[in-house]
Amino acid sequence: MENIAYKEQDGVATLTLNRPEVKNAITHEMWEQVDDLFVKFESGDARVLVITGGSEAFCSGADLRDQARVRMDPLLRMRRISEVALRLHGLSKPTIAKVQGVAAGAGCNLAFGCDFVIASEGASFVEIFSKRALTIDFGGSFLLPRLVGLQKAKKLAYFAERIGAKEACSMGLVTEVVSPSEIDQVTANWAIRLRDMPPLALSLTKRLLNDSYNLSMEQALERETQAQVIASSSEDAKEALYAFRERREAKFWP
Repeated sequence: MENIAYKEQDGVATLTLNRPEVKNAITHEMWEQVDDLFVKFESGDARVLVITGGSEAFCSGADLRDQARVRMDPLLRMRRISEVALRLHGLSKPTIAKVQGVAAGAGCNLAFGCDFVIASEGASFVEIFSKRALTIDFGGSFLLPRLVGLQKAKKLAYFAERIGAKEACSMGLVTEVVSPSEIDQVTANWAIRLRDMPPLALSLTKRLLNDSYNLSMEQALERETQAQVIASSSEDAKEALYAFRERREAKFWP
């Protein structure tokens, strides 16, 4: 996987896209590798996934030149890429996109599909599809309206305007904007904080929030009820209670 690096250290997994000559554009083979790594992360011991890009870009999207080389039915190819987006959305553990440089097209939605987006001040985001006479993909039609509302989502998708990190943050697309010199440390701090949280509670909470748009209030409350029963009977909940009684910080890692 020379175009993708993956490592797990101290409970944090890092997936790095590494094709700097094309701003980390993703080939079909790379999508397959990314999907395999999502599966590896989900089934492994790491508690947090950080997705980032090597060099000076996050990801410029799908490699359009690669599409001409791939001998695969276009419908099947796009469905396969959509499966990768769904895999990311369905991960039970926290995910962070660390964005430096450009995030474009599918690369943009790869970032927005994470639970959190930490961007450097020089980062930029663009739903480039319409300028390529293409339609939005990799979950953008699902994510954007939920993150910024329908009208702003249409503006981003129709005009394919590049927006900076601070504007993206003000719109709700980015969680935090930091200086380039701070982004590594800030992202590491976020990852450690998430790693040290009770994993079952985070997993259940993530599912509750991700599914909330498709539920009625009654259904959401029933999901909350079931999740709380599971969480409250866990070993993590016992540790939290003991820690409260003993006036100490609860320990959920290692």
